[in-house]
Amino acid sequence: MIPAEFLVVFFGLISAASWGAGDFSGGFASKKANVYSVVLITQAVGVFLLAGSAYVLDEQMPSLSGMIWGGLAGIFISIALLALYKGLSLGKMGFVAPVSAVVAASVPVVYGAFYEGLPAIQQIIGFVIALIAVWLIAGNSEGIRIQKKDLYLPFAAGTGFGLFFVTIDHVSENAVLWPLTAARIAAVGVLLAFIILSGQVEMPSRSVLPVVLIAGVFDTGGNTFYALASQAGRLDIASITSSLYPAGTVLLAWLILKEKLAPRQWVGVICVLAAIILISL
Repeated sequence: MIPAEFLVVFFGLISAASWGAGDFSGGFASKKANVYSVVLITQAVGVFLLAGSAYVLDEQMPSLSGMIWGGLAGIFISIALLALYKGLSLGKMGFVAPVSAVVAASVPVVYGAFYEGLPAIQQIIGFVIALIAVWLIAGNSEGIRIQKKDLYLPFAAGTGFGLFFVTIDHVSENAVLWPLTAARIAAVGVLLAFIILSGQVEMPSRSVLPVVLIAGVFDTGGNTFYALASQAGRLDIASITSSLYPAGTVLLAWLILKEKLAPRQWVGVICVLAAIILISL
């Protein structure tokens, strides 16, 4: 029988890889299209993929509480996305991205410590190394002057993502796809309302649309495998391993776009490998 700890790390890493590929595709598309429209379409893709998969696989419909938890998760992630992209649009990407990622990973760890107890000492060390890795890989804040007000948006984004991690852990144990469908429907509703109220409605061009759809597929995969990871074992292990997604994004940029990785990012990649080993023990 496969140990639960292995499954958590395995599903978590697949989730991170899928989210990393989704962020890479979405970021590439956002350079040529309205960022909010890109986010809306990626979330809408998930609705059709998840609902269709649940129907084809004949997944049992969860209880009302499971669907409510899923919808709540969708609200949290939509707020997180809006805060994240607003923060990124202000030009301090090297600060916003790593802070939001570290906060997102920390929220479930704190929650898990209260409700699941502390993990093993080597796993705690792995958590710390993983958080350092996320900071090193996600951005470069040298030369950026940070003020107190600059913390609001990345903390809001990170808290939203972290609460998404926690709420998805509460969905039904015998259903994953239907609660995630509810999450995506709620996210689409919030994002659509924001876009209409802000007047930022602009569909991507035909040349960019395929990339946006690919981003939606990978983002949906990341959500699905994270849900499986959180159901397989400890919430903190699932969230930490899934939060390593910036590694996938920067490595794809290095491989496909030939972007150079800074020395600190290579150190972050090494830290990722060390963290995975410690968390898996």
